Amino acid sequence: MIGIFDSGIGGLTVVKEVFRQLPDYQIVYFGDTARTPYGSKSEETITKYALQDAQFLIEQGAKIIIVACHTASAVAAETLKKHLHVPVFEVVTPAINKALAVTKKKRLGIIGTTATIASGIYQQRLKATNRDIAIITQACPLFVPLVEERWTKKPETKMIAKRYLYSMTLKQIDTLVLACTHYPLMRDVIQQKIGRRVKLVDPAAEVVAEVKRFLEAQPEIEKSLVQGEAHKFFVSDITDKTRQSAKDWLERPVRLEKHLLE
Repeated sequence: MIGIFDSGIGGLTVVKEVFRQLPDYQIVYFGDTARTPYGSKSEETITKYALQDAQFLIEQGAKIIIVACHTASAVAAETLKKHLHVPVFEVVTPAINKALAVTKKKRLGIIGTTATIASGIYQQRLKATNRDIAIITQACPLFVPLVEERWTKKPETKMIAKRYLYSMTLKQIDTLVLACTHYPLMRDVIQQKIGRRVKLVDPAAEVVAEVKRFLEAQPEIEKSLVQGEAHKFFVSDITDKTRQSAKDWLERPVRLEKHLLE
């Protein structure tokens, strides 16, 4: 099985990409909805939660872990790779690689949670690759609750997006990384407010493409994955809104099971 975890249900955007790019394999998903958001917590707490999430997925049969949460990817990915005995993929590196490949003017924008932006992970890795890159960052903490309230088409959401992205339009970025799993669900609004000429990078699509390439190069691991559609979806807390959002985002019925980590 391919294990995927997120601090909430935004990681279902990664699940949707697995359905699209790797449709033959079973998925086990865990969304830590009882402890979300991770973006406002300390690095110590984020790392602790990420280790618990990943270990639970391994206990369920995961042979590969995808860290769908950008905050956990930025803060805890190296710790996960050190302590776990299965391959770990995070969303930051493939997003950076894609952004560098598509930018023409070397003017990149990064939007994400407060913790992801404050971690400086994107800035550090981009500068390490190319010091000539101009990087403009913006924390957009209101985007997550707006997505989860299914307000993506509301006029208020468009106003907030315009406010968040205004400085980036002034600085004429040509590429924007959506550094939060929720943000692809606001793709149309973000594209409208940032401008049609700006290329959006969706880390969900890029990390799954990386996993696909990995499996093609590692047939022994590919053969260890279970095939079929008996997917498992766990969350640490369930509400009617959670159920409806999961169904809407994946565009198929989803059975959520509750599992609280301690």
